[in-house]
Amino acid sequence: MVVQTAVVGAGTVSRSHLAGVRKHPDMELVAVCDLDEQRARERAREFGTMAVTDYTELLEELDCVHVCTPVQTHFEIAKRAIEAGVAVIIEKPSTVTAEEVEKLEELATEHDVPATVIHNHLFYPAVRKVRRLIDDGELGEIRSVNTLYAGLTPPDMVNRGSWVFELPGGEFEEGLPHPIYSLLGIGGLPASEADLSAQTVLSREYEDDFSYDQAQVQYVSRDGALCNVTMLSGTLSQRLHVVTGSEQSVILDEINQSIYRIDEEYTNSVVTRSKKGFDLSAAQLRSTLENAKSVAVSRFDDSWEAKAKTDSHAAIFGEFVEAIEGDGEVPVSLEQSRWTIRVLEEIRKSARRRVGDLEAMAGDETDTAEPTTDLDAEATVDAEL
Repeated sequence: MVVQTAVVGAGTVSRSHLAGVRKHPDMELVAVCDLDEQRARERAREFGTMAVTDYTELLEELDCVHVCTPVQTHFEIAKRAIEAGVAVIIEKPSTVTAEEVEKLEELATEHDVPATVIHNHLFYPAVRKVRRLIDDGELGEIRSVNTLYAGLTPPDMVNRGSWVFELPGGEFEEGLPHPIYSLLGIGGLPASEADLSAQTVLSREYEDDFSYDQAQVQYVSRDGALCNVTMLSGTLSQRLHVVTGSEQSVILDEINQSIYRIDEEYTNSVVTRSKKGFDLSAAQLRSTLENAKSVAVSRFDDSWEAKAKTDSHAAIFGEFVEAIEGDGEVPVSLEQSRWTIRVLEEIRKSARRRVGDLEAMAGDETDTAEPTTDLDAEATVDAEL
């Protein structure tokens, strides 16, 4: 089966989708669509396809639609496609609200249409390896997952477009789905909404009215693991996951795709403590060599299989095509996406609560301040003299 595919939205992120569709042996790129006709034509020429401004004209001949537009438009585009029986791959975040994702879940079930979301960090080679270790039980029972994403884009910088300024956290908020879904994918989904909490901080002032630029989320997973993610802007970049199991633990560094397994007790003596440093260096060296080998192989092996091993978008596209053909599950469930948005909503709620508390404190200080009368002023001057 050749999956007839169109990409809706010709912005920056569309390139990854267009390149992946064009490369996949079982996908055929029918068109790229954008309301900006000139931009659609430029992207269409770049990838050798047709340009359109109204994707709905193509729905009858499509099997799959990639939604790469601003998040505020995701729900309506995905809804129209699903109702037409067309599978959808939605860029993160899937929608603005968790309620919208839930409606898409219901529609996808009703129309028996596959739908997935681009949670591509979960498909990095090292992250996939750690997820396999967890699924295979090699770490034992997972007791905790602690994730740190530092160096995220500040709220007032534009990467995706000016539409991000409509979000309470601006560009910073636009990037938060990555660390959130990474924690959900590694640590598991929350046991309940009651187990979910968030804190936010606004570390400095901005010209625009942003409400936060740092955030932290905690929850207890369905398997009883303590899960935490800290997300920071305005710092040096770090992307770390510390997974602690009852048998072994793993430290995963997303930036250099290295994995360090802790499978012995290092606190018994000075010798074993020193050995930990050696083991860590050896693990990083092994990961570096494995990554170099993968890159080298991909340069000489132009096959889709080789690309899917190193390219996270390609890995998602490959699994989604299998789901469309009825041979597998979608790579990212809408349930995981719904929880991602739900966590974002909890962060926004925390930011509103913090701003409200600050305003209330400012109001209390104003209300309790005693007005200074002329007589008081004269008495103060006399006292100073």
